[in-house]
Parts: sequence; structure tokens; C-alpha cells
Amino acid sequence: MLMLEKLWNIIENEIENSDNINMLNEIKIKYLGKNGIFNGYMKNLKNFSFEEKKKYSIIINTVKKNTIFKINTKKIELNKFIIKKRIEQEKIDVSLPGRYVKNGSIHPINYSINIIKKFFYTLGFQSVNGLEIEDEYHNFNALNIPKNHPARDHHDTFWFDENRLLRTQTSNMQIRIMKSHKPPMRFIFPGKVYRNDYDSTHTPMFHQVEGLIVEKNINFSHLKWIIYNFIFNFFNKKVSLRFRPSYFPFTTPSSEVDIMTDSEKWLEILGCGMVHPLVLKNVNIDSNVYSACAFGLGVERITMLRYGISDLRSFFENDLRFIKQFKYI
Repeated sequence: MLMLEKLWNIIENEIENSDNINMLNEIKIKYLGKNGIFNGYMKNLKNFSFEEKKKYSIIINTVKKNTIFKINTKKIELNKFIIKKRIEQEKIDVSLPGRYVKNGSIHPINYSINIIKKFFYTLGFQSVNGLEIEDEYHNFNALNIPKNHPARDHHDTFWFDENRLLRTQTSNMQIRIMKSHKPPMRFIFPGKVYRNDYDSTHTPMFHQVEGLIVEKNINFSHLKWIIYNFIFNFFNKKVSLRFRPSYFPFTTPSSEVDIMTDSEKWLEILGCGMVHPLVLKNVNIDSNVYSACAFGLGVERITMLRYGISDLRSFFENDLRFIKQFKYI
């Protein structure tokens, strides 16, 4: 018994002097582990009489319980110390000003496309994105564009092979939609188009929005009403427009729409017209029952007019000084 009392004094002293969790764990293994001192004592009891076994087993278990309690108490104490030390090292001065977070801005092209979509949604149009890699049929043939048309040449169009190309216009989606939907229909097709050209007013990739209506009794006056109201909405004011007779293989009659600029010069902003009966025939729509009108506009051009931008290439040069100007939108 005296020996167990001395053992308890040693254990208590070791626990008190431990200053980290690792030391405490070593003490726990030393005394309470499978091969620890307490298990050694219990094994040795087999050499004692029944009364001695009963007496010493009680003492051993009492010391063992005290050891477990002391170790757990010390562990809590050490954990509190560790947390306190960590808080002191990682404390935050809440009086310091916060870090400045720079907010981005929507690119003016995306912003313009969103304005266009919002306007046409109010007129019952649906917006559909289309394929950028197209075949010859949907990009040219079905749109009544003849084989000898200059738009098919390699200096105007990016061809992959004899049949596949990067679409030169979003009109390809007119064909695909009219083939897969039945009239009446109202759609716009915003997206990227590609042409082999690059200067201050042209880039190899730019954005178009194509519009299509197929209904009974649609005529050119409906088309003009839509275009007038769209332009007034986009520029948020009434501007001078004129419709000039023009030619497009897929519309008849056809017209180009000009806007009067601040420098009092006319500038073309979009093309439009009544969808050619041959195009309707290509998609199995009876032109004696339904009529269709379409329009297509370049997003970059009307965005340049809206914000007074002189060089089209500014949109694609990733100059943050240029983009930052549009935070107000």
C-alpha cells in the first residue's frame, strides 16, 4: 500500500509538470496503457491470497481512477491555455478599416445584348443561342445565297473544309428554328459571328442579334414599327432614322436602316426585310398562308454609337482602363 501511495505521488507530480498534450499522452500510455504500470500491478495479484487480491485491487483501481481524472483535468487546462495563446496571436483589430474590394463591371457588349433581349421579351420574343460551327446548307444554301456569292469566298469566310465553317451570320438560326417549330413564332438569336476582316470598324469575331417573326398577315409596316421602337428604346431617346431599299438574298423587299449621328451623318446600323418565299419553301412553310419578317443588327456598332466609342477593337483588347469606364451601367 505504501508503494502505491508513493506511486500516486509520482504520477501526480508528473502530470502537474507536463506542459503540453504530447507529454500528457505519454504519461497516459505509461500508466494506463495495455502494457502500462497499472495493468502490471493487476497481473501480479495472481500471486496474492484472495483477501489480499480484494484489498489491493480496490487500492489499485482507486489510484487508477484518480490518475484518469487528473490527466483529463490537466488536458482541459492545457487546451484552454493553447486556445488563449492562439487568440492572443491571431486577434483582430476590429477598428482597422476593411480591405477594399474592387467591383467589376459588365462588359458593354453584354450589357447591350441584355438591353436588346429585355426589349424583345416585352414583345413576346424568345431568345435562342445557336451553333457557331455551321454547315454550308444552313449558313448559305437555305438562305437563298447563290454558289457564286462573294460571301462564300475564303477571304470573307473561315472554312474548316468544303462543308463546315464558322457562321458568318446568325441567320443560320432562322432556318433551324423554322425547321423545328411551327408558326406562329417570334425569336431573336444573339451570338457571335465570324468574318475574315480586321480594322478600326471590323473584327474577325463580332456579335449579331437576328430577329424573326412568322405569322399570318405580317407586313413591312409591322417590321418598321418594331425597329423604330427598338431604336428609341435602346438609345433612350427619339433619333432620326431612314429606311433605304437594299438587297439581301434571303429577304424581299429588303431595306437597310440608317441613323443620324451627332456629326449629322447617316450611318447604317441594321438590315431588315420580308423573308423571301424561297426561304420559307426551304423550311416547308406555306408562303401563301404565312408571311415572315426578319432583321439583323451588329451589337458592336450600336454600342459604339450609344457610348461614343470610335474604335471597334477597344471592345476586345482587354484594357481595364476602357472597361472601368462602364461601371455606371
